[in-house]
Amino acid sequence: MSPLSFWRGKRVFVTGHTGFKGAWLSLWLTDLGAEVTGYALPPPTDPSLFVVADLERRLRHVVGDVRDVDHLSEAMREARPEVVIHMAAQSLVRDSYLDPVATYAVNVMGTVNLLEAVRRVDGVRAAICVTSDKCYENRETSRPYREDDAMGGFDPYSSSKGCSELVAAAYRRSFFAAGGAAIASARAGNVIGGGDWARDRLIPDLLNGFAAGARPLIRFPDAVRPWQHVLEPLSGYLRLAEALYEGDRTAAEGWNFGPDEDDARPVGWIADRLTTLWGDGAGWDLTGEPQPHEANVLRLDCAKARTHLGWTPRWGLDEALRRTVAWRRAFEAGADMTDFSLSQIRERLAAPAAV
Repeated sequence: MSPLSFWRGKRVFVTGHTGFKGAWLSLWLTDLGAEVTGYALPPPTDPSLFVVADLERRLRHVVGDVRDVDHLSEAMREARPEVVIHMAAQSLVRDSYLDPVATYAVNVMGTVNLLEAVRRVDGVRAAICVTSDKCYENRETSRPYREDDAMGGFDPYSSSKGCSELVAAAYRRSFFAAGGAAIASARAGNVIGGGDWARDRLIPDLLNGFAAGARPLIRFPDAVRPWQHVLEPLSGYLRLAEALYEGDRTAAEGWNFGPDEDDARPVGWIADRLTTLWGDGAGWDLTGEPQPHEANVLRLDCAKARTHLGWTPRWGLDEALRRTVAWRRAFEAGADMTDFSLSQIRERLAAPAAV
């Protein structure tokens, strides 16, 4: 079945729909004809993609905290979802140093509560817990991480994502092995795209600085990350959900969704390329302040998703950066950002798969 018709009329429950990735996913699902219920705290930034794309009128919007298992379960029962995609998270490494207790509460117990809610609700056929490429025990080697590598994490954020993966695996084996919802997890690299205003994140910091005529500060110019446009891993989540829904129990495990190896680039390279694309005399500087630890090298091996799910990226890194700048320029010019965002989704769908 074509993904253009698969999602029509499907009831989908998305946590974290007011965040950057969750808003893009919810916009895409509603455009495909899905009946989406979103469960999340209010948008974490102002402005936010959720607001500027007018998402509240396109879905059922429930304000709630994944740390509240009873409210989460009640909202899920009312939504009667067939597919659940869990994206609610504390998603910033630096914030995890400032408030590790909240980070673990949201990222670990939030996953426990989500899976408990799935247990309490009849009719869920597929559930995906979205974590992060930082869930792996990072040994700072050049070898890309595969799905069977050890979980770990130096900082509280990365550790919490490793813990979330272990929770999903334990629930899958303990409560869903004999049937019921098929449970999978998804790990993506550093996502970029329009509509991200999170602080202490490279692309938003750069674009906010450029738009204000300032020179943003960069912390780790030599750090290598697997950069990709936000629509790339989201397309993987949708393909994975389709496989789970259609009864492929072998898909009920962990999955990497990252870019081609050539698109794992240093922070400094990204900053230089973005300054060129933005123009107008944009530039950046290196901060001299001491910084908390972050991984220096991180790459993902996505052969399993390519082979088993037939998933491949469609927009390479340079196209992703171009699309990100185009989105921000359109926003600054006062464009209709619902229409502009939908046009990018549809153009990505029409793009040929990478070779």
